[in-house]
Amino acid sequence: MAGHSKWANIKHRKGAQDKKRAKQFTRAIKEITVAIKENNQNGDPDSNPALRNAIQNAKGVNMPKDTIDRAIKKASGADADSYEQITFEGYGPHGIAFFIECTTDNTNRTIASVRSIFSKNGGSLGTNGSLEFLFDRKGVFTLDKTSIERDWELLQLELIEGGAESFENHDDVFVIYTAFTDFGKMAQHLEELNIETKNAELQRIPLNTIELPLKEAKQILNLAEKFEDDDDVQNVFHTLEFSEELELALDEEE
Repeated sequence: MAGHSKWANIKHRKGAQDKKRAKQFTRAIKEITVAIKENNQNGDPDSNPALRNAIQNAKGVNMPKDTIDRAIKKASGADADSYEQITFEGYGPHGIAFFIECTTDNTNRTIASVRSIFSKNGGSLGTNGSLEFLFDRKGVFTLDKTSIERDWELLQLELIEGGAESFENHDDVFVIYTAFTDFGKMAQHLEELNIETKNAELQRIPLNTIELPLKEAKQILNLAEKFEDDDDVQNVFHTLEFSEELELALDEEE
């Protein structure tokens, strides 16, 4: 993944969410609900790969097993919540593009909220499709190093067979990137290798990024966090470059 550190983006995004455990659980429950609804109300993870992935992601944010079980039971029943997945594109200050993925039971509320956050923070909501070309949709799998018992270099060769395009090696995790179309293939391949993922999701990776001075960069991260604070928002992607200066500043704030 040339050009800039994608992991810094993931790290900051997950770190912001870690402060809001209740919202993490809400988002995980929505993912479970959508996975069941989109697979004909199939609440059996053995025959529903999307649900297996949603359950694993819920475990990744330390959701208790009984909470996961209740979410599956509710989503499989007649009184299940009905969610719609919608996306928004727009510009924040300083020419930074944003792509926002939402899961909502009230589209009008979500549109109004996203538009308001843009307008109150020096940004503007664009039309659907206007900025999508700035991002490349990729499968991103995060593996906890403590769960890997085999040699990482040899494992990479096996993962390439499952569709892996590139890898990142960090202090406590390995990150695998695949093409969007190979997301399911890699999920199945990891299962066959008996490797449990810490997190698996489709991300929109910026093709090009913009580096800003520290003050302006923090303004962008503050805007991203405002979007993330909205219960309807599942994921926020943007084209800000995570420079070494910005990473150091974020580390000092932790």
